[in-house]
Amino acid sequence: MTRSHSSASTSPAAPAPERRIWIDGALVPWAAATVHVLSHSLARGSLVFDYLSVHATPRGPAVFRLAEHLQRFQRSVSIVGLPMRQSYDELFAGACEVVRANPGATALKVMAYLPSEEVDVVPMDDRVAVAMAAYDPVADVILKKAAPRRFSPLIHLKIERVRRRIESHLPTHAKAAANYLGPMMAKWQARKEGYDEVVMLDEHGHLSEAPTSNVFLVDAQGTLRTPALDAVLPGVTRMSVVELAKHAGVAVYEGVVEPEELESASEAFLASTSVGVWPVASVDKRPFLVETPGPITARLKALFDRVVAGQEPDFAHWLTPVEAK
Repeated sequence: MTRSHSSASTSPAAPAPERRIWIDGALVPWAAATVHVLSHSLARGSLVFDYLSVHATPRGPAVFRLAEHLQRFQRSVSIVGLPMRQSYDELFAGACEVVRANPGATALKVMAYLPSEEVDVVPMDDRVAVAMAAYDPVADVILKKAAPRRFSPLIHLKIERVRRRIESHLPTHAKAAANYLGPMMAKWQARKEGYDEVVMLDEHGHLSEAPTSNVFLVDAQGTLRTPALDAVLPGVTRMSVVELAKHAGVAVYEGVVEPEELESASEAFLASTSVGVWPVASVDKRPFLVETPGPITARLKALFDRVVAGQEPDFAHWLTPVEAK
């Protein structure tokens, strides 16, 4: 999902021809950024990625918390065991280069993958390619679909009662393609049932996260509650919301959260790179008793939106301008 989305229907079309994707240090045309259908990462789900947001600020286009995202990307690569050659400095420079090369981009996706054609689970050719795409998800992708999905400013959320498998082989902290198959299945089914999003349980039956977002709720005492990091992907937006809440004087609890707490919460929201702070209007088709967004959600959303727009001096260091000096 994205922050803004037209529901107008258009015929499929190619992205703007000037869009270029960074692959191993070179900028290539969008249409040329391909891999073989038998590539290992396509067949085995071994692609590792991270997803960042790009914002218009008084200092020009800027990437939100670029350092933290790249550090998480490197951790994911290490967890999966991909022998990536690029250093942090090369990744940082490449991210800035590809955003500069694609004016109007609002998102940046960084990927490490095994491009070679393989027949076994363990690749014979372990060369890792790194690609970075800076683009506008709405204009370049969503609106090119025959029936683009309408964005809802408020979420109707379902709790997925089927527990996750135990994450013994691919830890939750690895942002790898293989980790998204189960969440995709759950969200697809939830949408068929009329929901916008689904939040899942961990193997112990505790609340964990949505497919691409972290979940927050506000209890009767006004405490912001969210599942602990051992149960979820360490979202950069999640971390930012926790820091902003503490800055704003909101009490924060990170720990075990039961699904019943979400059902009885006074307000709730999801948080991620693609949606920012996204208010929840109902859980399992039961609306909250207070108007959505609730007061704490509205306060944190407004603060977060000002931060990413470069309007909060205390958090200016979270934005990395990409224009050459």
